[in-house]
Amino acid sequence: MAIAAGSTTRLWALVAKEFWRKTRRRLRAGPIYRWRYSGRTPERVLIAPPDLRLADPQIALEIYYGRYPLSGHLVETGGKSPFQIAVPNPGWQKTLHGFRWLRHMRAAGTELAAANARALVSDWIAMHGNHISGVAWEPGTTAKRVIAWLQHSSVVLQGAEFPFYRAFLKSLAMQIRYLRAMAREMPNGKDRLRARIALAFAALSLPAPASALRGATRNLAEELDRQILPDGGHISRNPMTVLEILADLLPLRQTYANQAETPPAALMGAIDRMLPALRFFRHQDGSLARFNGMGATIHDRIATILRHDDTAGAPVLHAPHSGYERLSMGGVTVIADTGPPPPVDVSNAAHAGCLAFELSSGRQHYIVNAGVDTYGAAEFRPLARATAAHSTATINDTSSARFSHSLRVNDLLGTPLVGGPQQVPCKRTDQQGSQGFLARHDGYVARFGLLHERELKLSANGNVLAGRDRFQRPGGAAIRNNGRDFVTVRFHIHPDIGLLQDEHDRLLLTADQADTWVFTCAEVAPEVEESIYFAGLGGPRRSRQIVLAFKASEVSEVHWQLTRTVIAGHPEKS
Repeated sequence: MAIAAGSTTRLWALVAKEFWRKTRRRLRAGPIYRWRYSGRTPERVLIAPPDLRLADPQIALEIYYGRYPLSGHLVETGGKSPFQIAVPNPGWQKTLHGFRWLRHMRAAGTELAAANARALVSDWIAMHGNHISGVAWEPGTTAKRVIAWLQHSSVVLQGAEFPFYRAFLKSLAMQIRYLRAMAREMPNGKDRLRARIALAFAALSLPAPASALRGATRNLAEELDRQILPDGGHISRNPMTVLEILADLLPLRQTYANQAETPPAALMGAIDRMLPALRFFRHQDGSLARFNGMGATIHDRIATILRHDDTAGAPVLHAPHSGYERLSMGGVTVIADTGPPPPVDVSNAAHAGCLAFELSSGRQHYIVNAGVDTYGAAEFRPLARATAAHSTATINDTSSARFSHSLRVNDLLGTPLVGGPQQVPCKRTDQQGSQGFLARHDGYVARFGLLHERELKLSANGNVLAGRDRFQRPGGAAIRNNGRDFVTVRFHIHPDIGLLQDEHDRLLLTADQADTWVFTCAEVAPEVEESIYFAGLGGPRRSRQIVLAFKASEVSEVHWQLTRTVIAGHPEKS
């Protein structure tokens, strides 16, 4: 079905803007502008900012032997420099040129690792330092590289002779000038914010006039105010983005302090909001809820970041600006998507998962969304982003939002999410002894004339999650039996959960040394179907889903319930 006129207009306006932006970027990377990136070479690095990302000395050893495990892919170089090899994987290429893997050399702490780091930086300078083109000079990748070179300058420069020392600083200065020129041309989103963070790091870490630091600080503050929402979420609505940005902002805050400079209020405020937001998205096992681009969680990364959260209280339950709700009691956590899609220009990883939820009990996940395979094949991403991959309702096997499939659009913007819900009203229904919310979205109104309303209520010390899904026409008229009212409500089960049917035809969700939950529905007999869980640490896994299938003209409202009948370690019902 055609995209609504308003969405079409916005989309093509973005295409035109991005085309012009890329044209200007090519001009700025060309020989006419290149002289602007030359200039005075800094004499030294004043300070090496800290790096909070996890480091593994074993990876440094792998790299020494020519094996590069980057972005989920292992590439063996056979004795060649990795910068000489044409690897068809874009993620691997971006990670290579981003140089974050230098942290593994620092963690190794050996002269051999330092010499290898220096040799690889020297290779990059020789092969790419004066050729501003390709993935190596994409502004987002350049921002990562500038931060990494500054953070790990101590290991790169350890034992360096003067010619390399000068070449390193000269290249770093050139990249900073290039990034300063390109930052204003970058599209909205985390890469532009990271560019501003990189420039602030540079102004603090290298000898620079006070005006340079003031300008970098001002631009950073403006970008933080633009991208970080009042509740601490990011405008992309992706929980992973909150984690990634915090991993840069926290060291930047420390660098301001180490240099006896006052950090901008916007930086302090953003961190103070984002740390609770990160805890909002976290289940009790430490993993983040799988919404809007979130894949597998590396738990230690989150723990490292949250060590800097001084509040240490219970996570907030309501994130209205990000569009999420949280229910939590008795060791049970429910996290739900109750917001419209993010703006089109930052929706390249967004999902059509409105009103989807996840449920965990203790450290075990029971109801999940499929999530994304972060390092997997790109052709599977549309499946993971579709409404059917989420624990919510679909109508006529159609997603509640659509993805652009135009090659002209995709070449410039990727695959933005368009034409999704416009209005998603939500209100909390908390009472004594229970937590809940009632939300509704209009993502199916334009095509099928139906609203989807969902109410969730967690009560009985977390032992009962009661749900209600209701379908109605905007004016309240009867739903037509026209063959366009087929509803499927899905509950995706985590792969570690066993799904059994007891003698009363109830569905039991079980796991070793974990709680047992029972699923029931009053109006529709639940069915069990195959599913796939994309967000496994080892890649996609087969799983199952509970399905309620019916015609909205015959059953406009279903009531279902998940009841915890056995708590791990307590054989009797709680």
